[in-house]
Amino acid sequence: MLATVTSNGAHDFDFLHGSWTFHLRKLRDTTDPDCTEWVESEGTSEAFPVLGGLGNIDRLFMPAADGAEAFEGFTLRLYDPGTDTWRIWWSSTRAPGVFDEPVVGRFDDGQGTFECDDVVGGQPVRVRYSWFAEAVEPRFEQAFSRDGGDTWATNWITTQRRRSEFGRGGDRQPLS
Repeated sequence: MLATVTSNGAHDFDFLHGSWTFHLRKLRDTTDPDCTEWVESEGTSEAFPVLGGLGNIDRLFMPAADGAEAFEGFTLRLYDPGTDTWRIWWSSTRAPGVFDEPVVGRFDDGQGTFECDDVVGGQPVRVRYSWFAEAVEPRFEQAFSRDGGDTWATNWITTQRRRSEFGRGGDRQPLS
């Protein structure tokens, strides 16, 4: 039996459903607070709803580029109607078998802000995911704060473009 959703917040990530290409710009080493070298590459992703629309799954495929190894990423997003918040978990082939701490938050006027406390590179950090739900090119940014949220350093930016074909196929390849 599917859940009946009464809050509009459950549809906040509907813009993301489908197949995408994206441009990734990230710091070469996001764990190093002194890293200033940015790398750029192109990848693909697919997102689809689960649990009657109370969640979604997103798979990201990044080929090797600019001296960085190929990887596959997986995002699980779950909506809690009782608190009108989303929890977002991330995992990838770079740290197999591990989910990062979930970031928690919500959308306001097309921008989603999701945060948590975590440990990155052995150091405590505040993690922030920002989603900009723009119709043509949605954007995602990740930033870390090492001073409790007073200042933020963005270390990962993706700009997405909808793929012409929907669903499976295209140029993505599973990683072995």
